[in-house]
Amino acid sequence: MPASLPLNITKFIDEHPLSPFQVTIVVLCFLVVAIDGFDTAAIGFIAPAIRADWNLGAAQLAPLFGAGLAGLMAGAFVFGPLADRRGRKSVLLASVLFFGLASLASAWSGTLWELVVLRFLTGLGLGGAMPNAITLTSEYCPERRRSFLVTTMFCGFTVGSALGGLASAALIDAYGWRSVLIVGGISPLVLALLLARTLPESIRFLVMANRPPERVALALQRIAPTADLRDVTFVVGEERGTKSPVSRLFAPKLVRGTLLFWLTFFMSLLVIYLLSSWLPTLLRGTGLSLRTAALITAMFQIGGTVGAIVLGWLMDRVNPHYVLAASYALAGVFIAAVGSLATTPWAAATAVFLAGFCISGSQVGANALSASFYPTDCRATGVSWANGIGRLGSVLGSVGGATMLSMDLGMPTLFAVIGVPALIAGATMLSLGVVRRTAVEQRMAAT
Repeated sequence: MPASLPLNITKFIDEHPLSPFQVTIVVLCFLVVAIDGFDTAAIGFIAPAIRADWNLGAAQLAPLFGAGLAGLMAGAFVFGPLADRRGRKSVLLASVLFFGLASLASAWSGTLWELVVLRFLTGLGLGGAMPNAITLTSEYCPERRRSFLVTTMFCGFTVGSALGGLASAALIDAYGWRSVLIVGGISPLVLALLLARTLPESIRFLVMANRPPERVALALQRIAPTADLRDVTFVVGEERGTKSPVSRLFAPKLVRGTLLFWLTFFMSLLVIYLLSSWLPTLLRGTGLSLRTAALITAMFQIGGTVGAIVLGWLMDRVNPHYVLAASYALAGVFIAAVGSLATTPWAAATAVFLAGFCISGSQVGANALSASFYPTDCRATGVSWANGIGRLGSVLGSVGGATMLSMDLGMPTLFAVIGVPALIAGATMLSLGVVRRTAVEQRMAAT
């Protein structure tokens, strides 16, 4: 009996046109990230109503915000390795169900600390859902369009956050703040039913985990219905590691890249959360009205959405490390410019838009790049742990604004300081590009 021929599924996906099946996966993961964005942002929109309902002081709300961020960080650390062991779909589905149920339970909280605990649990599920959506999307996308598709999918987070604001405005006055949490809980539970029926497991994971070849063939046929998959053996083109997924991040070939990704994510999310949390307050300090400060701040999110799509498109055509390095560096420049332009609304809005374009857009691009950096057997862990480390930066950014305000720095100096972490992120991304280029050159020399 003739031996079966090896079929590299990575090359198979790269060589075939993008199919409706793959577009469906991108859309489903977009919906996951959108609901993730809705639930993550919901607490900020309903916080004033909670404060009024329970007669709380502003300081008493701090644990409520911190609990969600802590849950996001813990979820990223826990669910990434689990997905590399058990599969992307199963862990993604469990994460969506978990944060849906936790959000729904939050609506019946009787005390602040009940709500704090449930917001931590909600964050735990959210922290597992987002990195696995990135990983699964990346593993189904052809390399030539991967960055654009992953960054476009991730824009669902911004869309979901905006919908959280619209829903809060419509629901709180009529039904109270608990209604927002009910919507935020029911939506992922409904989506989980759709995911269970429609979302496939990663083909790369199926092969690496030695799952039945019929499952692999079925998924490949949905990408290319006319492909002849008889008498073939499916391979991924990489060896499965024998160590735990977390240990694999520190393998000799990956450790420098892992540490550079961690530093990039930490600095990037520090800046993003610092500006998202404190920019309205900083702008108000220049004498701008609350409405003007809010509108200028909104340009940061709009710029981030546009930047994610544009930078994703560029990353598929130019060396992605250098695209992100340049974008992060420009983010530092535009952030510093906000301090000098803050008293001129249109100029400040332009600088804030460009800062969001560069820093938030680059962060989405870095998520896509991290998914392509790690091999299949530790990809979900790599993406999740980079996000988890980044969450430490987000916590520092969220609380660091108050410290900076207390230092009584002038606006130009203050924003120049805020821009420094973006410059560091640019330098680490440039270093990562050099590291990866050197590794490729060494492999080519060895062959």
